[in-house]
Amino acid sequence: MRRLTEQERAERVSKTQRKREMHDLQGLGEKLTQLSNETLGRLVVPESLREAVAEFRRMTTREARRRQMQFIGRLMRGLDPEPIREALAVIEGRSARETARQRRIERLRAELLESEAALAHIAADCPDADVHRLRQLRRTALQEQQQRKPPRAFRELFRALRQLEAGGRAGPGENELAAAADAGLAAVIEHREPDSHV
Repeated sequence: MRRLTEQERAERVSKTQRKREMHDLQGLGEKLTQLSNETLGRLVVPESLREAVAEFRRMTTREARRRQMQFIGRLMRGLDPEPIREALAVIEGRSARETARQRRIERLRAELLESEAALAHIAADCPDADVHRLRQLRRTALQEQQQRKPPRAFRELFRALRQLEAGGRAGPGENELAAAADAGLAAVIEHREPDSHV
């Protein structure tokens, strides 16, 4: 068995490196296929890549999807992947924060349903809380559970707690937060700083 020359060794390393980069780009393309149409629409990507992702979504057979994913990977090779990576990191971070927030509110609702004493903690943390309304929603939610009725008050209790956690803002405040996050996402994609007024 002959030894590899320095040049052959370098070529093998660069071939391995190229293959690794190709798999990374294909993985990045796969993440793009998992985005909603709305989120993908906000990303600044070439139309050919957007069409390839849409085509991938329409495909049903495993082999066709595999070949299309390779095609998406090839398209990705002609792009600078960093803006896309950064945008996906922003999207994934926002999603993780929202999931953690949802779980926190669900735990608080469970504690409140388990014991009315949780109302005292809520009142201490949020002086503006409408404790009477929360108590009423709690009682109605417990009655719904006992009578096996649809969980209307149960859901309304969740919405009330979510509003309290958002600092007492109603839905429009949450929309403002989402708009600010979207502006930050757009700034990442376009490689510029967000506007100072956002």
